[in-house]
Amino acid sequence: MSWSEASLHRWLVERGTGAARIAGSIGHDAAVLARLSGRLVASVDQTLEGVHFLRSTPARLVGEKAARRALSDLAATAAEPVALLCALAAPRRTDEAWIRAAVAGVDRAAARFGAALVGGDLAAAEGPRGLSVTALGVLCGRRTPPGRDRARPGELLLLTGPVGGSRLGRHLSIEPRFAEARFLYQAGASAMMDVSDGLALDLSRLAARSGVRIDLERVLVHADARRAARRDGRSALEHALGDGEDHELLVTIAPRRWKGIEALARRRFRRLRVVGRVRAGRGLYLPCDRGGPREHGGELAPWDGRGGYVHGR
Repeated sequence: MSWSEASLHRWLVERGTGAARIAGSIGHDAAVLARLSGRLVASVDQTLEGVHFLRSTPARLVGEKAARRALSDLAATAAEPVALLCALAAPRRTDEAWIRAAVAGVDRAAARFGAALVGGDLAAAEGPRGLSVTALGVLCGRRTPPGRDRARPGELLLLTGPVGGSRLGRHLSIEPRFAEARFLYQAGASAMMDVSDGLALDLSRLAARSGVRIDLERVLVHADARRAARRDGRSALEHALGDGEDHELLVTIAPRRWKGIEALARRRFRRLRVVGRVRAGRGLYLPCDRGGPREHGGELAPWDGRGGYVHGR
């Protein structure tokens, strides 16, 4: 088995990939996009065999996951997705059908969220297969963009859905929370980030970047976290706090702004919940009792730093 760059280039041109967003030529060295209507937003994510997917994972799902990971970062900035670029590396012995299916997966995920795959790069390289996807979007309006350094004491902490146990399959079908992000940003949300490396770890990063204390008063535990707990003996709470790859959004917003939209928000986004508060101070605090962390209630205690995924650790 092997693959040919020339063959794949012909295939991509024949597909007309990205034509809806390209003002210049298809298949050129760089894509000239149609005029954008807001501030440009860019993100990039790698999806690597052995880290983000197994060798046995279907190529289509690998491509879709690679695209959705990058798109989730756009969602955490309340941006509208426009275009994707994909760089793919695979050993020479890789079946070309696998590469075509992976690229088609990227293209399909882009279209699902209103974007287009407009370009990229192919390389034969020994080692694990991998895709690097750059997502481009636009942020409309003049408000300050949301960021992980914008949480302020007194704000509420929201989470768009339950977390934990994503490795049972949800990590391959990420759902970027574009609708929730745009709604909450327009309502006045200040800080946003997606949960990619674990709820506790990502919350600690949010607290550190904003220079605040975050009290996580309630943990939304996914049913997959409970299933994972029955399989491996770890608690469902451990999975919820540390598994990652949930890609739900963490959002902070002033109480008065939340009060004005709460009823509508709960109707439109049934999994969205207030899970904590931002306070003056430093660090992340979790609900605990003498037996350790719990899902809600009890005293608050500093996070012990366990759990989450840190590359290179």
